[in-house]
Amino acid sequence: MKNSFGNSISLTLFGESHGAAVGAVLDGFAPGVPVDEAFIASRMRMRQGIAAISTKRREKDEVKIISGVFNGKTTGTPITFLIENQVQKSADYGDTRYFARPSHADYTANVKYHGFEDYRGGGHFSGRLTAPIVAAGALAIDALKRKGIFIGTHILECATVRDAAFSDYKAQIAFLENADMPLLDAAVGEQVMSIIQKAAEVGDSVGGILETAVIGMPAGVGEPFFDSLESELAHAMFSIPAVKGVEFGLGFDIAKYLGSKVNDAFDTEGDKVITTTNHNGGINGGISNGMPIVFRTAVKPTPSIYKEQQTIHLQTKQKATLKIKGRHDPAIVHRARVVQDALTALVLCDMLALRYGTDYLAQTDEQIG
Repeated sequence: MKNSFGNSISLTLFGESHGAAVGAVLDGFAPGVPVDEAFIASRMRMRQGIAAISTKRREKDEVKIISGVFNGKTTGTPITFLIENQVQKSADYGDTRYFARPSHADYTANVKYHGFEDYRGGGHFSGRLTAPIVAAGALAIDALKRKGIFIGTHILECATVRDAAFSDYKAQIAFLENADMPLLDAAVGEQVMSIIQKAAEVGDSVGGILETAVIGMPAGVGEPFFDSLESELAHAMFSIPAVKGVEFGLGFDIAKYLGSKVNDAFDTEGDKVITTTNHNGGINGGISNGMPIVFRTAVKPTPSIYKEQQTIHLQTKQKATLKIKGRHDPAIVHRARVVQDALTALVLCDMLALRYGTDYLAQTDEQIG
């Protein structure tokens, strides 16, 4: 089972939704990087979402760092993040043990692990495993900010409602860092809340599209062919439960135009090379070009819904109907944005370490020269 990601800096996940704890081990991170536990806690609160439109399972999500940090700074050895599960309700899953929930991993996990998988709440396949990702990612986000690299994610679309696009990247990313509902247009917030609440009232769910922007990323980062910056980011994004699509820059829409319309012309701004447009999303040939990196993910509607659905019994293979119990989100797109931020940061840290060395994140500009 492959639960690790990254090359120079790697993240390994462990735990199950209704087990004793979930956690992650971050290995290869530079020594001497300050660890802001208050910032980590703030990112964990964002992952919990807004009570009115999120799961009623309200874990405290207190992050314990049990190795790799001493006197408030990273030591360079593996950093272990541990988050205890404290409000499990495993009984919610007893009656439906052998009934595969549509669009969940119940059937595929049962086949792969021969019935020995922890089925409670999705076990290891649960969105609960994104909690340690957010904790580790918070450390990476904070380290990148000290290098002048900033990440922000907003809900570009939720069902039929569309947010404003990125324009003033610096100001908008700063705004998103403290926004409970990650939308650039405040007027859209009530519409999104209403759509999610209406879906919840009828036992259904909605999805959305998340858009991420990265500014301050130096040009020249990426390892083509197979570890290109796009490849690594897409790999990480598809690890987020419910993500079914990833696109960069104009994405699939770029195929609608002539090359003369979507080629990004080069220019200079002082001694800095820029492009006059950014249709390619800040990446050329799998390598960062110094412009904002922009990409989007498609997040499917939460598969845990309260409507009656057709399924099968995993042992008898007989047809059956299923109506699930438990505490589930009518939408996860607003909670997933911090997961997307976190994995983006972890990928960028890894790629920067490959390009400039493992101590890059702890070095000052004077040390780099």
